[in-house]
Amino acid sequence: MNITRNNLDALNAVVTVEIAKADYASKVEATLKNYAKTANIPGFRKGNVPLGMVKKQYGKAILFDEVNKLLQENLNQYLVDEKLDILGNPLPKVTENFNWDADDFTFEFELGLAPTFEVDLAVAKNVVNYKIVADNQLLDDQVTRIRKQYGKMSPVEAVEKDSDVSGTFINSDKNIDAPAQINAGIFKDKKTWKAFEGKKVGDVVTVNTKGLFDDDHKLMDYLRVGHDMVHGLAIDVDFKIEEITNTEPAELNQELFDKLFGAGNVSSVDDIKAKIKEDAERQFAQQSEQKFLNDVTESLLKNTTFDLPSEFLKKWLQTAGEQPLTPEQAAEEFAKSENGLRYQLIEGKIMSQNNLQITFEDLKAHTAELIKKQMAQFGQMDPSDADVENIVARVLSNQEEVKRLSEQVMSQKMLELFKEKVKAKTKEVTYQEFIAASYGE
Repeated sequence: MNITRNNLDALNAVVTVEIAKADYASKVEATLKNYAKTANIPGFRKGNVPLGMVKKQYGKAILFDEVNKLLQENLNQYLVDEKLDILGNPLPKVTENFNWDADDFTFEFELGLAPTFEVDLAVAKNVVNYKIVADNQLLDDQVTRIRKQYGKMSPVEAVEKDSDVSGTFINSDKNIDAPAQINAGIFKDKKTWKAFEGKKVGDVVTVNTKGLFDDDHKLMDYLRVGHDMVHGLAIDVDFKIEEITNTEPAELNQELFDKLFGAGNVSSVDDIKAKIKEDAERQFAQQSEQKFLNDVTESLLKNTTFDLPSEFLKKWLQTAGEQPLTPEQAAEEFAKSENGLRYQLIEGKIMSQNNLQITFEDLKAHTAELIKKQMAQFGQMDPSDADVENIVARVLSNQEEVKRLSEQVMSQKMLELFKEKVKAKTKEVTYQEFIAASYGE
């Protein structure tokens, strides 16, 4: 057997595999003999079928199978031995009038080669690392929410100034059918609530979405619509009232403090606000880090340039899925996936340049931390090491979970690397300011 490669350019190559009769003849002969022992052919007892008849009936299929196995095994080994970094899979070149009656065969495969490039993290410019702070308005709103959550709720017949109203936003033209709970405080214009006051269960109130909230993004939460739809949305929506309640806020006393935070841990409203601020800013930090990671990623994609074997990849996509694609469909699919492929290559290069690796100990430690957090949510604040280790072992026995958790670990390693090496401006913002910055507004 002989394998050679012709590099057409830096991104495309053709590999030629020449297979001689000596490479496959003994394997074909051995398989034919095994068939002869087990073949069921009318007129012959099992195990007594003449080899010539087996060869006549099954010879071509066995030849094709053995040559194909030999071809794949040796081609794969060649790619490993030559350390070829390819994209997609080798594509066999179609040879018209291929002669399976010949003794020797020649096969050609097209290869798409991964580009050679370096990643300079310094190209990630104008990236902001946001520090989100819980401002006084947020803290006051949270205290109000807590008092309401633990207050005494009772149904009322008609909507009042301080009522909570449950119902459904409806607009059939836009396929809006969104259950929601509303009150006077959610609307930008306080006059909007006047349309609800006095209404009863079963009544319908119509409002227009333009300027309904102080932030159009809230339409995403209340109407269950996508981000692309909310800006400038000006449609009428019906709100069908299903339940009306009033709540007498809970008193801010030691009994409530102990219920919320454990006996003796909090003794004043200022203490509550300090706890809320700590918890909120911990959660905000996770959102800020994710945006920082995303922004660095986008900047690297924009500023790290290299060519791809695009035509090869489009051709490969035509046969890569369960259903074949037309050239036009493959081109469309390539356009959708190109940025993802580029970042995979950039990420792989960053990992190799900075020796970022995931060890099994990293994976175990990350999984254990997640499990402890989940157990804490259900009141198990101090699980034993043995219990945690048993759960970790079960989780890591699932290959899909291992893949998902590995991606999380690598994402964290990339984040730490970016924080260290990417020059970013730190900016302190409120949560609302962060939301506006996240959507580029």
